[in-house]
Amino acid sequence: MSALALLLIAVGLSDSIAVRGWSDRHTGRRVGALAGLASVAALALLAGLTGWGDLALLTIAGLTTGGWVVLAGRADDSDLGQGLALAVLAAGTALSVLLSGWATPAGGALGRWLEWTGIEALAGADPTRVLLLVGLVLAQLSTGNVIVRLVLAHTGALNPLGGPQASDRLRGGRLLGPMERVFILGLGLAGQVTAASIVIAAKGLIRWPELQRASRDSERLEQAARDTPDARTNQAATTASIDQVTEYFLIGSFVSWLVALVALVVAHLG
Repeated sequence: MSALALLLIAVGLSDSIAVRGWSDRHTGRRVGALAGLASVAALALLAGLTGWGDLALLTIAGLTTGGWVVLAGRADDSDLGQGLALAVLAAGTALSVLLSGWATPAGGALGRWLEWTGIEALAGADPTRVLLLVGLVLAQLSTGNVIVRLVLAHTGALNPLGGPQASDRLRGGRLLGPMERVFILGLGLAGQVTAASIVIAAKGLIRWPELQRASRDSERLEQAARDTPDARTNQAATTASIDQVTEYFLIGSFVSWLVALVALVVAHLG
């Protein structure tokens, strides 16, 4: 699983850098991609992953990282090709898992450093598992948001024309999403699956007042549409309907939870 760990770290690092406040988002993506690829090379050397099998898997990791950054960015710019970007990430991840027998266990300078720290949890830890957990946590942050956004756009839950978005009615999703995914992953790793389900339920409670408000606004605007002939056109141009908001919330939430649950499964496999 060492190659999968480096792939997740590279992708997570690339996305985290790309979403920073760059004046030119293309520059941000390029810098992110270069940082991700550099992390693959640097961590491979530090972990002693220099065998032929390791090199083959690292090539897959590098190609997947580059393809993901390019295709996800292109999908954001053109509102096309979201499925292809997701397929490249899924294929690279699947290959890294299926061919994990080629990889050698991580060790090298990384393993010696973990022992040197003197921290009991780190000194006795498997370096491969440490890398995998770091990669899984990074994947819950910006990469998780990118995956959710691509799925929403692919299913039509986001307005491709840049008009009124359902996300305008549900604020804070880019912050709440990573937080809930990290909580679910952390609680799952700690064996507290019931507590993780409470986090999922809490999101519904937090969003319930906003959904109610969106419902009342839609009812009010529909009533105005019956009274004023042009009101329905104005409504469509200025605000998302309750149906759009509900679709956005449900699809976004389920995809976000799926990202965290897949990470939890991978963590137990590793």
